Amino acid sequence: MFQLFSQSLVTLATVNLIALISPGPDFAVVLKNSLLYSRRTALFTAMGIASAAIIHVIYTLLGLGVVLDDNPWILNVVKYLGAGYLIYLGIKGIMTNKEGLDLGSLRHRKDIGARQGFSNGFFTNLLNPKCAMFFISLFSVAISPDVPVPVMVSYVMIVFVETIIWFSIVAFCLTGKTTREKFASQAHWISRLCGVILLGLGVEFIFM
Repeated sequence: MFQLFSQSLVTLATVNLIALISPGPDFAVVLKNSLLYSRRTALFTAMGIASAAIIHVIYTLLGLGVVLDDNPWILNVVKYLGAGYLIYLGIKGIMTNKEGLDLGSLRHRKDIGARQGFSNGFFTNLLNPKCAMFFISLFSVAISPDVPVPVMVSYVMIVFVETIIWFSIVAFCLTGKTTREKFASQAHWISRLCGVILLGLGVEFIFM
């Protein structure tokens, strides 16, 4: 039994890490906030993503994932809400202007702040129907349903720790002085590019 649960933990850790590394809305919003705003804002964006991931894991473990799976209209609501939010972020990114973005000297006169950074990350992940389907599929196929509570807590912690570590690394790397100086003159274009990506992902969600 112990070996079975250990194997499920390894499976979860491996599959979740692969999913994290794959580019998607989460990566795009961390990239945008890291290059445009302060390191603190970028790290809170990562924290928001990790916090939302915990919610996905918890409702799946509690069996609510079955309800979502049997009632596709609920996922459709989440899908359209998520698509709308990504489109909103995308349009904001596309409308970014050059004024006030002085990344080379690390001044952030237009920093959105920790709360908004957390909110960006949280809702980008929470309203991502692909995240919901990912965890429902993973736990229904690869994870034993009769796991004890301590193991369930381990599942939650693995997802949270892996998510916060990965996106914190991304945030730290992209908020370094050298990186900022390299992209300083192109900051507004990077924001617009991220906006186009987020907008495209939002449109993709609508038709998926």
